[in-house]
Amino acid sequence: MRTFGVEEELLIADPLAGTPLALAGSMLDIAALAEADPDAGPSLKSEFKQEQIEVNSRPCSTAAQLWTEICAGRALADEAASELGARVAALATPPVFHATPTAGNERYATMGTAFGLIAREQLTCGFHIHVSVESSEEAVGVLDRMRHWLPVLLALSANSPFWMGVDTGFDSYRTQIWNRWPTAGPMDVFGSAEAYRAVLTELLGTGVPMDEGMIYFDARLSRGQPTVELRITDVCLVPEDALTLAVMARALVETSAAAWRRGEPPSSTKTAVLRMANWKSSRFGINEQLWHPAEEKPFPAADVAGALLRHIRHALVEAGDLALARRGVASILRRGTGERLQRQAYRRRLRLPDVVSAAIASTHHYGDRTDAGLLSR
Repeated sequence: MRTFGVEEELLIADPLAGTPLALAGSMLDIAALAEADPDAGPSLKSEFKQEQIEVNSRPCSTAAQLWTEICAGRALADEAASELGARVAALATPPVFHATPTAGNERYATMGTAFGLIAREQLTCGFHIHVSVESSEEAVGVLDRMRHWLPVLLALSANSPFWMGVDTGFDSYRTQIWNRWPTAGPMDVFGSAEAYRAVLTELLGTGVPMDEGMIYFDARLSRGQPTVELRITDVCLVPEDALTLAVMARALVETSAAAWRRGEPPSSTKTAVLRMANWKSSRFGINEQLWHPAEEKPFPAADVAGALLRHIRHALVEAGDLALARRGVASILRRGTGERLQRQAYRRRLRLPDVVSAAIASTHHYGDRTDAGLLSR
């Protein structure tokens, strides 16, 4: 069974005004003092902006283990924020926001200088899913064979309709902001680990990315861990949605690895087409048609989500996650993703701070941590 884990970037906000607060450094100090054993559970890490905090789960073997990590990680971050009069919310963009200078470590400060307004406005929160692989060759085989399904995961995560105080009309506006980075987005088929490394070498040779950490592909080989890292999705407002996407991502990696082992050819979809598919997912989420990877044309979102579930069905069954994934996707399609919940909160009184307040409540609505109605098979 492949292990998997997640990184959730969370917004630090004033619970009343809704404004982002630059408290990450202080939160890390509080968490360090409170944590007796740093290896005993999820951990906190600073990110590009001091107004956000990253929660890292440990590698997990089962969905039940990961569910516990997601709930505990969000609670850990919120406890540290609460000591400072703040809260954390799983918002992929802040509804109330103005561009801020980048503080923190030296690398981030250098990036802030080098990339100008892109860096100053880069307060977005993503959801990164790591899935273990046996070798770099297998990892590249996976990247080449799952690339055309990634826009579906983006649509199922869409959680960023507001930017600079206005409704953007997009369901995942974070995607538009993120794709201003020069290395972000989908990539061509690589073919081999050697070819993957050659592409990275050429990109770094341009002098634009500062280092390999700035290779922001929709999915990539992790630098420090033997994993494939899926980076395309918004952070999920509802914790159950994060679990649903994580188990689907693991199944997609396993399905793609099995196809690579059988010698099946990689995705033939052109990268330019994938950019269009990403744009549709960013603009409409699950509320309109999505690009169907198998049919290569738009279909209703429910049909495309169902096609993904069928594509990864065997891997979900093997992991014991089929029922969980089906229920999770059905729930997302019924109530909507985080973008819908945010817009509903705004329409009640037309106040953006209400969006943040509602998001804080949804972020920490864990239900029964041992089941949450999701983990029974």
